[in-house]
Amino acid sequence: MEREKIQRINELAHLAKERPLTEEESAERQALRQEYLAYCRENLRSQLDRVVLVDAQGNQTPLKKKGE
Repeated sequence: MEREKIQRINELAHLAKERPLTEEESAERQALRQEYLAYCRENLRSQLDRVVLVDAQGNQTPLKKKGE
């Protein structure tokens, strides 16, 4: 996620502490939060896809998705 978007999220958070946000600001804040959460989830999935379990014999097994 771009640094400018994270800075904007922080700006809106500070504004929300000082005064109520306008409808436009609230909508922008919500959209930015959703984008940030999607970015975090994507990064976590990417990390988990690279995780490999190693048993006592040294066999490597990639993690499986829940339900597989």
